Amino acid sequence: MIVFQDISKGFWVRGEYRPVISNLNLTLPSGRSLALLGRNGAGKSTLLSIVAGTLRPDTGRVISDGSISFTVGFSGSFHGDMTGAQNTRFVARVYGVDTDELTDFVQDFAEIGEHFHMPVRTYSAGMRSRLAFGISMGIRFDTYLIDEATATGDARFRQKSSEVFRARMAQSSAIMVSHSMADIRKFCDAGLVLHDREIEVFDDVEDAIKRHETLMK
Repeated sequence: MIVFQDISKGFWVRGEYRPVISNLNLTLPSGRSLALLGRNGAGKSTLLSIVAGTLRPDTGRVISDGSISFTVGFSGSFHGDMTGAQNTRFVARVYGVDTDELTDFVQDFAEIGEHFHMPVRTYSAGMRSRLAFGISMGIRFDTYLIDEATATGDARFRQKSSEVFRARMAQSSAIMVSHSMADIRKFCDAGLVLHDREIEVFDDVEDAIKRHETLMK
């Protein structure tokens, strides 16, 4: 369960304060995979960052009775001079999981060969994505946060990623941002639509998609 209590967030743009989320009070149920839909700039990624704890709201707080992931596939926090293995071990220590188990899982999953023991700054964007997605899937969370990142690479790797991701979703909740309605339908069973700084909740993901598509017209 994730509870939003009086959450508000905005940003200063050219001397003008622009609110993104206003006085949000909402309880998200456990055991559901929720699509988070809305126009570009509506505040979806901002809301995920607030849930993840990487961005402070201007007012209010988020309460959860379970563990929440960092944004799945996010590689922006990697230290470029550290190897993939070193970054993996660092994340394992931060989240209190077994370093050897996570390292073994990520090395096997990411399929980047000897690059796993080379500095991340030498990686291509695809290799960074594989490493980040592997670390995300290698740690068990009660709720996963996904922002346009379910897989990367060739068809075989995407299939493998999808299978691992689906296995995680069978035992955990999720909040997923994606412009792909195919992915939304594949992984989500309910939906949230962020519009005009407020969230509408839909028990059926198809109803959420219909509302989103109406707003996009």
